[in-house]
Amino acid sequence: MKIEDTTEGMNSSDWKERFKAEYWQVKIRWRKLHRMLVKYEAGTLDFEPDCTLGLLKKQAFHMESYIHILEVRAEIENIDLGG
Repeated sequence: MKIEDTTEGMNSSDWKERFKAEYWQVKIRWRKLHRMLVKYEAGTLDFEPDCTLGLLKKQAFHMESYIHILEVRAEIENIDLGG
């Protein structure tokens, strides 16, 4: 799934569809950041980030925490996140 695949859901009048789109947007962005961090730590990243590794790791940690919260909420509210 790509960010552009979530556009319709973000514009939906159904809050559950917007919820799912938000979940997938955060998850897609977290995966990209995670891949970048792996390459950064392995020394194979093809550019030098302006941010410190520590700051990027904090961002990834908080994104992952938010994903977890959304997954728990989806379970409570009976929302199938699909994927």
